[in-house]
Amino acid sequence: MAAAERRAFAHKINRTVAAEVRKQVSRERSGSPSSSRRCSSSLGVPLTEVVEPLDFEDVLLSRPPDAEPGPLRDLVEFPADDLELLLQPRECRTTEPGIPKDEKLDAQVRAAVEMYIEDWVIVHRRYQYLSAAYSPVTTETQRERQKGLPRQVFEQDASGDERSGPEDSNDSRRGSGSPEDTPRSSGASSIFDLRNLAADSLLPSLLERAAPEDVDRRNESLRRQHRPPALLTLYPAPDEDEAVERCSHPEPPREHFGQRILVKCLSLKFEIEIEPIFGILALYDVREKKKISENFYFDLNSDSIKGLLRAHGTHPAISTLARSAIFSVTYPSPDIFLVIKLEKVLQQGDISECCEPYMVMKEVDTAKNKEKLEKLRLAAEQFCTRLGRYRMPFAWTAVHLANIVSSAGQLDRDSDSEGERRSAWTDRRRRGPQDRASSGDDACSFSGFRPATLTVTNFFKQEAERLSDEDLFKFLADMRRPSSLLRRLRPVTAQLKIDISPAPENPHFCLSPELLHIKPYPDPRGRPTKEILEFPAREVYAPHTSYRNLLYVYPHSLNFSSRQGSVRNLAVRVQYMTGEDPSQALPVIFGKSSCSEFTREAFTPVVYHNKSPEFYEEFKLHLPACVTENHHLLFTFYHVSCQPRPGTALETPVGFTWIPLLQHGRLRTGPFCLPVSVDQPPPSYSVLTPDVALPGMRWVDGHKGVFSVELTAVSSVHPQDPHLDKFFTLVHVLEEGAFPFRLKDAVLSEGNVEQELRASLAALRLASPEPLVAFSHHVLDKLVRLVVRPPIISGQIVNLGRGAFEAMAHVVSLVHRSLEAAQDARGHCPQLAAYIHYAFRLPGTEPSLPDGAPPVTVQAATLARGSGRPISLYLARSKSISSSNPDLAVAPGSVDDEVSRILASKLLHEELALQWVVSSSAVREAILQHAWFFFQLMVKSMALHLLLGQRLDTPRKLRFPGRFLDDITALVGSVGLEVITRVHKDVELAERLNASLAFFLSDLLSLVDRGFVFSLVRAHYKQVATRLQSSPNPAALLTLRMEFTRILCSHEHYVTLNLPCCPLSPPASPSPSVSSTTSQSSTFSSQAPDPKVTSMFELSGPFRQQHFLAGLLLTELALALEPEAEGAFLLHKKAISAVHSLLCGHDTDPRYAEATVKACVAELYLPLLSIARDTLPRLHDFAEGPGQRSRLASMLDSDTEGEGDIAGTINPSVAMAIAGGPLAPGSRASISQGPPTASRAGCALSAESSRTLLACVLWVLKNAEPALLQRWATDLTLPQLGRLLDLLYLCLAAFEYKGKKAFERINSLTFKKSLDMKARLEEAILGTIGARQEMVRRSRERSPFGNPENVRWRKSVTHWKQTSDRVDKTKDEMEHEALVEGNLATEASLVVLDTLEIIVQTVMLSEARESVLGAVLKVVLYSLGSAQSALFLQHGLATQRALVSKFPELLFEEDTELCADLCLRLLRHCGSRISTIRTHASASLYLLMRQNFEIGHNFARVKMQVTMSLSSLVGTTQNFSEEYLRRSLKTILTYAEEDVGLRDSTFAEQVQDLMFNLHMILTDTVKMKEHQEDPEMLIDLMYRIARGYQGSPDLRLTWLQNMAGKHAELGNHAEAAQCMVHAAALVAEYLALLEDHRHLPVGCVSFQNISSNVLEESAISDDILSPDEEGFCSGKHFTELGLVGLLEQAAGYFTMGGLYEAVNEVYKNLIPILEAHRDYKKLAAVHGKLQEAFTKIMHQSSGWERVFGTYFRVGFYGARFGDLDEQEFVYKEPSITKLAEISHRLEEFYTERFGDDVVEIIKDSNPVDKSKLDAQKAYIQITYVEPYFDTYELKDRVTYFDRNYGLRTFLFCTPFTPDGRAHGELPEQHKRKTLLSTDHAFPYIKTRIRVCHREETVLTPVEVAIEDMQKKTRELAFATEQDPPDAKMLQMVLQGSVGPTVNQGPLEVAQVFLAEIPEDPKLFRHHNKLRLCFKDFCKKCEDALRKNKALIGPDQKEYHRELERNYCRLREALQPLLTQRLPQLLAPTPPGLRNSLNRASFRKADL
Repeated sequence: MAAAERRAFAHKINRTVAAEVRKQVSRERSGSPSSSRRCSSSLGVPLTEVVEPLDFEDVLLSRPPDAEPGPLRDLVEFPADDLELLLQPRECRTTEPGIPKDEKLDAQVRAAVEMYIEDWVIVHRRYQYLSAAYSPVTTETQRERQKGLPRQVFEQDASGDERSGPEDSNDSRRGSGSPEDTPRSSGASSIFDLRNLAADSLLPSLLERAAPEDVDRRNESLRRQHRPPALLTLYPAPDEDEAVERCSHPEPPREHFGQRILVKCLSLKFEIEIEPIFGILALYDVREKKKISENFYFDLNSDSIKGLLRAHGTHPAISTLARSAIFSVTYPSPDIFLVIKLEKVLQQGDISECCEPYMVMKEVDTAKNKEKLEKLRLAAEQFCTRLGRYRMPFAWTAVHLANIVSSAGQLDRDSDSEGERRSAWTDRRRRGPQDRASSGDDACSFSGFRPATLTVTNFFKQEAERLSDEDLFKFLADMRRPSSLLRRLRPVTAQLKIDISPAPENPHFCLSPELLHIKPYPDPRGRPTKEILEFPAREVYAPHTSYRNLLYVYPHSLNFSSRQGSVRNLAVRVQYMTGEDPSQALPVIFGKSSCSEFTREAFTPVVYHNKSPEFYEEFKLHLPACVTENHHLLFTFYHVSCQPRPGTALETPVGFTWIPLLQHGRLRTGPFCLPVSVDQPPPSYSVLTPDVALPGMRWVDGHKGVFSVELTAVSSVHPQDPHLDKFFTLVHVLEEGAFPFRLKDAVLSEGNVEQELRASLAALRLASPEPLVAFSHHVLDKLVRLVVRPPIISGQIVNLGRGAFEAMAHVVSLVHRSLEAAQDARGHCPQLAAYIHYAFRLPGTEPSLPDGAPPVTVQAATLARGSGRPISLYLARSKSISSSNPDLAVAPGSVDDEVSRILASKLLHEELALQWVVSSSAVREAILQHAWFFFQLMVKSMALHLLLGQRLDTPRKLRFPGRFLDDITALVGSVGLEVITRVHKDVELAERLNASLAFFLSDLLSLVDRGFVFSLVRAHYKQVATRLQSSPNPAALLTLRMEFTRILCSHEHYVTLNLPCCPLSPPASPSPSVSSTTSQSSTFSSQAPDPKVTSMFELSGPFRQQHFLAGLLLTELALALEPEAEGAFLLHKKAISAVHSLLCGHDTDPRYAEATVKACVAELYLPLLSIARDTLPRLHDFAEGPGQRSRLASMLDSDTEGEGDIAGTINPSVAMAIAGGPLAPGSRASISQGPPTASRAGCALSAESSRTLLACVLWVLKNAEPALLQRWATDLTLPQLGRLLDLLYLCLAAFEYKGKKAFERINSLTFKKSLDMKARLEEAILGTIGARQEMVRRSRERSPFGNPENVRWRKSVTHWKQTSDRVDKTKDEMEHEALVEGNLATEASLVVLDTLEIIVQTVMLSEARESVLGAVLKVVLYSLGSAQSALFLQHGLATQRALVSKFPELLFEEDTELCADLCLRLLRHCGSRISTIRTHASASLYLLMRQNFEIGHNFARVKMQVTMSLSSLVGTTQNFSEEYLRRSLKTILTYAEEDVGLRDSTFAEQVQDLMFNLHMILTDTVKMKEHQEDPEMLIDLMYRIARGYQGSPDLRLTWLQNMAGKHAELGNHAEAAQCMVHAAALVAEYLALLEDHRHLPVGCVSFQNISSNVLEESAISDDILSPDEEGFCSGKHFTELGLVGLLEQAAGYFTMGGLYEAVNEVYKNLIPILEAHRDYKKLAAVHGKLQEAFTKIMHQSSGWERVFGTYFRVGFYGARFGDLDEQEFVYKEPSITKLAEISHRLEEFYTERFGDDVVEIIKDSNPVDKSKLDAQKAYIQITYVEPYFDTYELKDRVTYFDRNYGLRTFLFCTPFTPDGRAHGELPEQHKRKTLLSTDHAFPYIKTRIRVCHREETVLTPVEVAIEDMQKKTRELAFATEQDPPDAKMLQMVLQGSVGPTVNQGPLEVAQVFLAEIPEDPKLFRHHNKLRLCFKDFCKKCEDALRKNKALIGPDQKEYHRELERNYCRLREALQPLLTQRLPQLLAPTPPGLRNSLNRASFRKADL
């Protein structure tokens, strides 16, 4: 019983749609945990739970090795060579390594030296480069792969290029015939035309009748040719922001350099040249007050001058001849100066004296100063000979580098800054820690400037008292001020030329600071460039990578003021002594310029006669590798006698002092202030310091410090940090076992060394960061060694594992902190990553273990666990230690040392895991911050263990001991928990940890039992799931889990890990699997669906078990796409991006290039089809227009409710117009405009996400095995199949080609509907994926992010990137994009086509096939209607032909809609510019007719539809080419003639009739083409064509709609509305004929109130129209629903045109229909719109706010105009058009058409005399006209609207005088009034209407006067009665009426016409009427004055009085004229006089 119930339930679930499932199944979080989000179809494991994966290793073992054929075999298991060990030689910059040779080195130096030369040890995963993490698909790689794509030919692109086809050569303007011609007139000629045309090529086998199977087979093989192998290469690369898995191998450690500048010294020239001058260059940073480079010495003296020093010079070494140097600047700043100091040979006299000649003498005066110069030369020569080895300071200057760099013009320094900001995961900051500096205020770069050559002319002489660096910094700071003191000094004039430029990448002939040759060094004899060592301004954190051991000595000052004797010219000599004997001075002092490379001694420059000199000297020494206690620096102080006196020595030693270099094993550096001894130091002085007062020695100044000196070491051997020094010393002591050992004051014995070592480990965290980072490799190596090889002290193993592990954690933290700025996006420090990847090795493991080693090692490790570990650890771990393997403790010391050494060696990874698991909380925190480091260390250790121990061949399950795996499990669990708990506190840390954990597990997959790793993953998932239920912000957790999954899936063997290829085993579960019970619900197969197939396409239990990772990924996707999912936007994007990125990877992966292999890979993604199908309602709707979404699904779905769709319509544009359901009275469906709400549940996907998801779906469809897809399709239920078709439909829409000119988007469907226009415009502007839409939509949703601190993620939500990238693309890029887009559109459509073919084959036999095939055909039609390439169209049309031939009943029995659609599409393609498209389209059209004929022996339906389609095409498509269409017509004729099968029937004849008929329509089109630029003419033509179809309602309707579209395009909304009203009237007439419904309009008459013109449509009568004829009035519009749609559109256009009163009239006809249907929703909307309309009328009552139009009469004269000659029209122009505007427009238009100097505008409005015109010219006369109403009419036309609607009569006036002038004196001023009547009333369906009647009347002067006075009076009355009153206007009118100076004013009029009584009695009436006018005028003036008096303020009183006075004068002057009596006024009227008050009484002019 229960089972049966359960079965029924399962059956129900499978039948219902996803939406119902969701309703039934309560959500997991709210309900009990067992209720699931979506029941998967088998095993009932809910998606929120992770299934137990299969045991990977067992599955592989159980499969026979050759189970898979050929290429698939590689997918089964990882390749054998997956892991390999590479020894990569360390890159050495110099040609020789530069490490000390054959000296006896102590342990520390030896370790350092070894470290700098040993190879890198790299564990290489040979296939890792194929993973998305290492070779991601980026825009650049995509572009590379897109090379060589074929160009797809598209109609819309071809339009521009192929315009001049062969057909265009004949002149297209063949005279246009008159518009009155009926469209059928030119029959004979056109037939003749068509016969003579050439046809396109015919399709060879079209007329053969082949079996459908053969046709299908042939089509398929053609479709398969030349397809791009990789679909996703054509799609934009995956979003970089989502690529969490992105990694790259770290750069190998390299020596650190800043920005490098090359300085070349070119020449140095003084005014006088008498002696050698030596130069020194160095960089100084003023702000940091620091010298930031060592000195560079150069010598630019000529050879002759150098010769003066022959006596002292040895042969100069080539390295000392350098003249160019490369400086490195890590922290560029605007405060850096290049300081140049000059020295010369010591001579007698102080510096000023020696500089004098250089300042005084000029080169120009050489001749004058000849003797002086000669004297100076001689002196110089003597000094050089005698004192050549001493120097003296001479002069200096400085160059401000920032000026050079900026003035040399930064080469677009910022040009790249944007480009660099791309989120590359790997090298966010490549240059390293120094970047911090360059941000902020001193952002100054020395890297990209233009090289500059400087000439420095001014040098400052050195001042003896101010030589120190402090003084120099003061000078430099002063130099930057504008009023520098230095400017006032007299300079030493000279010319130093130097070049400054950015250093090249690899300069030739370069020497390192140690004078080693740097590669490339082509020839040792070339003059070298020196690299100058930098002393960075602030710390630089970079590990040492090469041996460097330099010492710099800086003597600062010497104070001998208290020293007795002759001590004035003081020189200091420096020597490096290895002992006390003078011969023990080492040659380690670097030479300067033009001397030997190394010397044994060096001197400071001498300051003349100064007892306490200051020095700026720098001595550079090469430290020996081994510095011992005896090594010291010896300073000897000499007095140098400058004058050669007999008996005095050249130099006299006057003091000695020294510095021992080693103290307690540490190098001594820093500042010293030393006492100086007067005597020679005693023997064995060198081990003491001079501070020790030795007995019997005399000291200067009583043993006070008098000599100040500083030592600086730059060494990669001596850490110069006490904590590091101590640590290294202790470690080396232990290694050498040299006890006892002295450490500072303590003596270390074996007893206390352990605690010293532990203390030293703990103290490592106190080391200062710079040396710690510099020696980080050494420190980490030693720590690893301590962990793995615990030291043995007096026979006991000392277990330092924990201490070393903690120290490691602290060191890693410190290094991280120092290098924070250099971290990559995941928080990894590149230096540490490089350490692990390159430098880390297992200590002492050389791959030479004996065969039996592994077990021994394992056992040893086990034993070692027991040694010396505190008992608490056992307790802590007793839970996880398996009972089978208890810890064995070995009593220490019970084995001999050798054994214990073996026992002591441990495995690093095991020890790390153990220590991590048991670590204390403080340490754990430090480790968690940088977990990645320890994870990577473990992974490398494990890999090395396997590689070196040759364990790769052992089965994975035996590679590592269980105990270790237990530790790993515990570790992963605890880290996973940390991720989950910290996600709300510290998101960044949680993200980092999450990624580290995922990468760790991913790495483990390459090393350990994969089933074990899967179980870890599952456990982690479970942890997350448990937490999700209580999480305050589940979206954050889900995001992390998504990233976790994504990283796991980025494994290079992801496919293999999913166990592809092996068939799914259906679940062996006793519970009935749902799929097995669905047999009834399967649509097409008689037998029950195959559960195996079904479970492959669902996220079933078996699927997720076997394809574990793919299952996880797709489950994440399915859950994210749940309608109720949290934080949907973010998760949609992430989940879809993850799948997309994987598929892109598969596409580019060479391993999966073969189709069979790819099909196998595609099987892993089959459930994607079901997921996408269920998500369909929430995908972005690419098919424009609402109600599209579930179109096909609802058609096929008996269960779902009608969702307001017109069954089966698919034409979005029409849907827009007539949105709604089939309209039977009382049906549920509403005519709703909006999309069905039910299907919109949940959060919609953005356009970008939807498109990507669809691309993935297409990938699966393209690559999956077709047979498999077919079996699946067989099992689908009808609604599911419907949704699948919907999905395909959406794919077509999403990837439609937008065209190179995306803005000129060709409307893919018939009519442009105005409502649809706005949406489409937006789309075109935004591109389909508009960021704006995203933003808008996002703002409507509640934010998925609960709390504000997570807003960090919002970055990834915004999709601005897409759009903002589009700025300024080059033409090539645009071309390339169009090329790729075209290929993508083609391939996407072809994939859809392939799938449709599969579905058709599935459906062939089923009973429900009609509905499915209808839906299939709709998708095919849509594909043919959208913008497609020629390639696709030939396949698409072939498929369409096959479909129609297999199932003709589809088109010809049921739905006319499909046939209409098909005809329209085929015709459009028949007119294509591309011949292959035409060939296929005409073939399809021909077969369509033939098929229709064969069914019923006539093809009325196709005939009708084709004719309508053509009309609609011609009307709406701009770039439509009739020549090409003619060719296609000819081709069809040719087919008909050649078709042997139908020779005997009337078919060929009927085809011929139809073709000629179509040809007629085309001929009209040609004309329309001609007038494309002349909107009036174009509309006239369309009007004429429409009138020609009076007898064919369908076509008339089509043309009316075409006209409406054209008007809407031109902005003529009133006219567009009229077209729709006419169309509605037409439909109403037809419906009235069919049946008489009370609620329907009676016909045209009902619309009379809207427009009087509408009665034209009543021409349809029974004799023309028999409603039953096949194919007649069959369009969708000839229904009630169609009528509603047309009326709604009319109302819409009226609203847009501001004609709100007409809106009301339209709705009066619509409301009864809606009431009859009880459609209250729609009624509510209509009344709402009415309310809006009436409100607008109220607000705009005065009429000024809406301006309806301006009217002009336009007359055309001249033969040039053809049809238009002597025609008069009234044009309706947009409101407020000036006469000049229309005149300019027409003139410009016709000038362009006829040429210059042909068109003339007639400036006046007088009648045109044709005889006076030039026959060659074209004349246009334009006059402004106003609507005219009879008096009786004005009673009805009350409102402003009434006076602007339904206008037929217009008036214009022309003033003239008898002598021909326009204006003259009053008595002769006549006026002509012209009344024009038009054929139709405005607004009409066109904007110009012909004048049909013209009436002219002439007014005599007195009548003109009467009119003028009446007008004046009216103005006065209006101004007086205005409410509210307007004083200004009133005064203006008054002033004009009563002002005295008005020319031809009222008074003059009265005096002219009223002074005398006329003689002619006929004029008495006029005379009297004028008098009455004047009386009225005076009365109105008086009223106006009264009103004005009431309005004015006190300030205008005077003005008012003036007005009154003027009025009185006027009245007095008029009085006598107005009182005269006419003699015959009361006499009866003679019969000749007519009633003069009626306009008919005016004399008619001769017309």
